[in-house]
Amino acid sequence: MSRHGDESEGREPAGRRGKALRGRAGRMQGGRGSGRAGKGAVRLWGHHAVEAALMNPNRSHRKLWATREAIANLCGDLPADFTVEYAQAVDLARLVARDAPHQGLVLECDPLDDVFLDDVLDSDPERPIIVLDQVTDPHNVGAIMRSAAAFNACAIVTQDRHAPPESGTLAKSASGALEILPWVRVVNLARALEEIAEAGYWRIGLAGEAQSTLAEALPAGPVALVLGAEGDGMRHNITQHCDALARLPIHEQMESLNVSNAAAIALYAAAARVFD
Repeated sequence: MSRHGDESEGREPAGRRGKALRGRAGRMQGGRGSGRAGKGAVRLWGHHAVEAALMNPNRSHRKLWATREAIANLCGDLPADFTVEYAQAVDLARLVARDAPHQGLVLECDPLDDVFLDDVLDSDPERPIIVLDQVTDPHNVGAIMRSAAAFNACAIVTQDRHAPPESGTLAKSASGALEILPWVRVVNLARALEEIAEAGYWRIGLAGEAQSTLAEALPAGPVALVLGAEGDGMRHNITQHCDALARLPIHEQMESLNVSNAAAIALYAAAARVFD
């Protein structure tokens, strides 16, 4: 299959290689921003994020802006009818957040379909669930997604409010994990934790003031790891919906870790457990 667009509006037909387009990218509706492109669309950028989205059969794509070099470095070929507009890097920079590392690729697509909690609670009990309480920084959430996918978590659960939307910034930090890790967004996080418990998961909240270490608190069975926002930590109501609180054994000279680093360590500890 070939990589091409159509002949209208400056796009290239198949088999034709002209000069790279310039100027139009920055003047398009929904130009520079955080990753939203209007009418419900999401704009993704960066090699890993865009390539993963293109390879995701559950993702509906609209249009790709790219340099020729970046297109050549993609894994596999684009469908013959895929809309591509070739542009130079300076033009692509106008389509994304300021100073965002687009790496020559900007993809406009529809958001992923909703995932429901019931869809993930029957997963392999060795695969943990990550629950985030009001972690709002898209860089942190994306990094946590990347670690969760790396350590074979079955899902990430966030509140629908007080959590970042699907965006280019989050997808770039997730480095492709957004496309493969189920993301459950719920209205009531406390109620979701009750459902997680009913499904047989032991809920461990990470808290610096806890007496037990995570290694001491981890069960042999299904586990949900609950993390709160940096600074404030978990809300009291969410703490009350945990079966245990645990801390990471960090040195006393450091008060805490970045939430994404803490999540990565906790996920490793969960993955390293020995199951009967």
